[in-house]
Amino acid sequence: MIQQYTDGTNIYIPRREKRCGWGEKNQIKMRLCERNDSIYKAYLSGDKIKDLSERFCLSEKSIWRIVGQEKKKEI
Repeated sequence: MIQQYTDGTNIYIPRREKRCGWGEKNQIKMRLCERNDSIYKAYLSGDKIKDLSERFCLSEKSIWRIVGQEKKKEI
């Protein structure tokens, strides 16, 4: 039946297996979510952005971005 449609040409048939998304195979995505949750909880408990950036080895800008993302999740 396929020959009737593509006689003499190459065709591509993808595999059925589903590929893992980014970070699912080695659990990095889960660990980053846990880290971000820890950062947000510490921020809510009164820790300063500068202290959080030093504790988690991230820039202050990254800490602000994480806090903003976590705030949006609550809404």
